[in-house]
Amino acid sequence: MALHHKRKINPEDDLGFGYQPVMKNQPLINKDGSPNVKRKGLSYFNTADNYHKLITMSLGKFSLWVVLTYFIINVIFALTYLIIDPNSLYGITDDNGLNHFWEAFFFSAQTITTVGYGHIYPKGMAANSVAAFESMLGLLSFAMATGLLYGRFSKPSAKIIYSKSILIAPYNDNCRGLMFRLANERRNILVDLNIEVIFSYNEDVDGKLIRRFFPLELERKSVSILTLNWTVVHPLNENSPLKGMTLEYLKTSEAGFAVLLKTFDDAFSQTVHSRTAYLHEEIVWGAKFRPIFDRDTDGRIILDLGKINHFDLVDLPDMQTL
Repeated sequence: MALHHKRKINPEDDLGFGYQPVMKNQPLINKDGSPNVKRKGLSYFNTADNYHKLITMSLGKFSLWVVLTYFIINVIFALTYLIIDPNSLYGITDDNGLNHFWEAFFFSAQTITTVGYGHIYPKGMAANSVAAFESMLGLLSFAMATGLLYGRFSKPSAKIIYSKSILIAPYNDNCRGLMFRLANERRNILVDLNIEVIFSYNEDVDGKLIRRFFPLELERKSVSILTLNWTVVHPLNENSPLKGMTLEYLKTSEAGFAVLLKTFDDAFSQTVHSRTAYLHEEIVWGAKFRPIFDRDTDGRIILDLGKINHFDLVDLPDMQTL
C-alpha cells in the first residue's frame, strides 16, 4: 500500500533515525522515552557515560551499587592490612583466620567513615599509611556519593502517566479520532504544555524498506495548565496520514506513534520533557475512554489516576479501515 505520494514528506520529521525501518517489532522509541538503540564499539573502560548512568538508574540499583562498592572497598583494605602483616592491627585477639579477617574488615569500615572506636588501631608505618589513605578516600567517596544522591533528587524531570492504549474513538458527530490520555503523576503545577505526535511506518520503495514519518495534526497541541487529565486527539479526517490504512497494514508495516511532550515545571522553574511511544498492537479499535474524575460530598474534584487506561468498547462504522 503505497500512500506516501499523497502526503508531503519532511525529512526533518524522522526523530534522528533517518529512513531506518523498524525490524522484528523493535520500536524506535521505548515506552520510557529512551531511544531503542544498542551501542557498541566503545572501550570497556569508557567513563563518558558513568555520571548519566548513576543519576538515571533506578533507586534500587543505585542503592545496591552504593552498598556493593562500600563492601568491596572494605574487603580490599581488610586484605591489605592482613597482607602487610597479620599482626599489623593492635587489638585483634582472635587468631582464627576468618575472624581475623572480619576484625580487619570492621576496622576498615571504622577508618573509611572516620568513626574510629579505638578498640583496634594500626601498628607500623605501612599499616598507618594505608589507614591514612583510606581515611582520605572515605572523605572523597562519601562526598561523591552525597553529590550523586543530591543530583538524583534535584534533577528536573516530568512524571507524566500515559494511557496504556491508544484508541480509535468517536469524535464530534460522525467522525472518528485517534486518542490517548495523559496526566501529571505529581502534585506540582505544569504550565505551557506542548505536545507532538509523530506517526511512522515501514514502506516498501523499489524493494527496499524505508521508514516514513508524519507529524499528526492534533485537535489541540498545547494547554496552558495541566490540572486534570488531557485526552490528546488526532482527527481521522481526509488530511490524516492514516487515512485509508487498515489494521492489517498497520501491523505488517510495524506502525508506531512517538509522543514528545515539553512543559514548564513550576516547582523546578525549568522546562522538562517527557516521551513515550505506542505500537500498532496497542491500538484499540472502537473504544471510548471513561471519565477518571468525580466529586466528593463537598464538591471537590477527585482525579483517579488508576483509571487512566479504563475504556468502554463502542460501535464504529467500518472499524477495519481508517
